[in-house]
Amino acid sequence: QVQLVESGGGLVQAGDSLRLACAASGRIFGNIAMGWFRQAPGKEREFVAAIRWRTLSTYYSDSVKGRFTVSRDNAENTVYLQMNSLKPEDPAVYYCAADLSNLLRSVYRTQNYNSWGQGTQVTVSS
Repeated sequence: QVQLVESGGGLVQAGDSLRLACAASGRIFGNIAMGWFRQAPGKEREFVAAIRWRTLSTYYSDSVKGRFTVSRDNAENTVYLQMNSLKPEDPAVYYCAADLSNLLRSVYRTQNYNSWGQGTQVTVSS
């Protein structure tokens, strides 16, 4: 089983940037999906971005497309979420997740991920 640990959250002002990191312990192989989700108070957890480990295919929600960039470092077993032009609607707890099945399931569904990090808080002041 792969364990995930997020880092990089914090308090920033609207328009600023922040980079989140998700370090994975254990061996990553195949074309698994690594996703970022977020959950604001009183709201459901929602998809933000994802990347396939081998092909580097990336996926984004409409709300972050053009502002956020997901990437991975194979040597470090780490996935990053670069968040630029942060908006007042972006604050949430951000979670990293992994679909380790290698079944090429939809990256957009929380149910398809079988390993989750503990989350990191992102706060944006206007």
